[in-house]
Amino acid sequence: MRIPKHIGVIPDGNRRWAVNNGMTKEMGYNKGLDPGLELFRLCKDAGVKEITYYGFTTDNTKRPKIQAMAFTKACVDAVNMLSKEDAQLLVVGNSESPMFPKELLPYTERRKFGSGQIKVNFLVNYGWHWDLNNVNNEKLSSKGELHNRLKSSDVSRIDLVIRWGGRRRLSGFLPVQTVYSDFYVVDDYWPDFKPDHFYDALKWYDKQDITLGG
Repeated sequence: MRIPKHIGVIPDGNRRWAVNNGMTKEMGYNKGLDPGLELFRLCKDAGVKEITYYGFTTDNTKRPKIQAMAFTKACVDAVNMLSKEDAQLLVVGNSESPMFPKELLPYTERRKFGSGQIKVNFLVNYGWHWDLNNVNNEKLSSKGELHNRLKSSDVSRIDLVIRWGGRRRLSGFLPVQTVYSDFYVVDDYWPDFKPDHFYDALKWYDKQDITLGG
């Protein structure tokens, strides 16, 4: 089976899951922590070299304060959990904003934990406008030059994006790195993660005709 080198993860459906289970919306974010760790370990065992999680965006911070506090705490907890694994951790997002959690400032430069077997990128207070801020309208000589102008320049091209929660959109997720990504949608909500979601995505990816435009 062909294994993608880099997988992007959009863990959507936390609020809908909470409402369906008789909870208030903000209670759904904490339920995504264990799935995130389980998916990391599955990726490591499968030989994936890099994984990028979509934490929260600058647009998400417009949600009610109680929700913003909940998803911010969930991101901090998730990064702390991953720091106990064999990972090279990097948090990418607008760290100059007051919405960026101070606890994650040490991770805005990549840090190695354990054997550092797999690169893990976590998008926190990320916005595509912010990411592309250094890219202007002048003619760029190569794709590499464009990539080096990104705030997310340390994140490589993504082979496969998996989105939970049934939505069929990228929602501003790394627009340059996903330019040739294959996009797989899981209808179940993120807190209902099952290993089969991951394995089914790999089987689907293995059947795709990967040409990168060639």
